[in-house]
Amino acid sequence: MLKFEILDHPSDLKIKIFGKDKKELFENAVFAMGECLRPEIEIPEKNTKSKIKIKSADLFSLLVDFLSEVLYRAQVNKEIYYKVKFDKISDTELKAELFGEKVKRFGLEIKGVTYHNLNIEKKNSQWQAVVLFDI
Repeated sequence: MLKFEILDHPSDLKIKIFGKDKKELFENAVFAMGECLRPEIEIPEKNTKSKIKIKSADLFSLLVDFLSEVLYRAQVNKEIYYKVKFDKISDTELKAELFGEKVKRFGLEIKGVTYHNLNIEKKNSQWQAVVLFDI
């Protein structure tokens, strides 16, 4: 199954993310954002872990808040996260552990995750989300 695709946008980064359920949708969103940052890995296979807990008003806010926190940690810790293990996920709350690697630098700077044209829906038993990143 396709994890994500980059959509055409004149000035920002627009991604369509896919998942069989909400959990996989959120996992693939982290993976997609990480791939788009184009990280230069510092020490291959030097793994990092980070726990994360988010509470939000609804599913849309949860996705934006989650990706924003992952982006913040990536930039501050100079790490890239490719895998997420969820202990809990609902429409308003998640608790998880992020797994990644240290990076020297990123090839693309993402300034933030936006609510602009944000969409999350279930289509034909598959979850999809469209997220716009400010670059």
